[in-house]
Amino acid sequence: MLKDENHPKILIIDDEAISIDVLSGLLRPDYRITSAKSGENAILRLENQPLPDLILLDVVMPGMNGYAVCEWLKSNPRTRNIPVIFITSSISEEDETRGFSVGAVDYIGKPYRPGIVQARVKTHIELKRRGDMLERMAIIDGLTSIPNRRRFDQFLDYEWCRSVRYGHPFSLLLMDVDFFKLFNDHYGHAQGDYCLRQIAGAITRSMPRTMDLAARYGGEEFACVLPETTLIGGHAVAERILNAVRELAIPHAESKAAHYVTLSIGVASITPTIAQQPLSLIDQADQALYLAKRSGRNQVARLEAA
Repeated sequence: MLKDENHPKILIIDDEAISIDVLSGLLRPDYRITSAKSGENAILRLENQPLPDLILLDVVMPGMNGYAVCEWLKSNPRTRNIPVIFITSSISEEDETRGFSVGAVDYIGKPYRPGIVQARVKTHIELKRRGDMLERMAIIDGLTSIPNRRRFDQFLDYEWCRSVRYGHPFSLLLMDVDFFKLFNDHYGHAQGDYCLRQIAGAITRSMPRTMDLAARYGGEEFACVLPETTLIGGHAVAERILNAVRELAIPHAESKAAHYVTLSIGVASITPTIAQQPLSLIDQADQALYLAKRSGRNQVARLEAA
């Protein structure tokens, strides 16, 4: 039976096909199982595919052994939080100490004892899911249910490093709800909160790519990080967001830009180098936002970062 996306995903890394088959048979009733027969192959897959919830990793393999693979996993921001259980036919005190020192959470011995395998996997899957829930609560804005400023900062730093590494452009949008203080004064803070939630929804609906991030930047400000996106592409997304908020047609009797709620949006784009910092892109997007406001609001302005 095919499992849906809510079932936890486990990656088995082992050079022995029979070991993969045995573990798969034990775990497949409750989990989605994928496998790799070498550390090198596993790393390539983890760089390009959805991440697993747990990794079962053989210690002794040709090429990269389990310790080297685990060290790579824990040094990579994208994979460092995936729990790793080592699987091995020999567990000495020295081996255990080394495994835990490189970041493993547990050991499973060969030959496999079905009850032990299932119990330990279940324990660490549950711990991972609780941790994920707590982490999600820490990075989600309570009012709008989209990522908060903390998550924005994390994501921007990660995409900056990735763009430096691969030479990709990426764009940043900063946006402000026009005359929002006047909206709150006129309609009350409850309607102000409702307005921000509606705008957050319109922004996220305008960004269909899963690789993009929309966040509440602070107060009535929002931000979008668009990886692998040029200035022209970023401007197109900004126009789509601008129109989506206009289509909400939320009345704003006190606005000096329109009779309904509108946004001003600044767009900046850069292909960063190792000598630059993310703050330079934020500054450019902020300048573009100021230009949009100074030019009458309810519009998009763009600047290309140097």
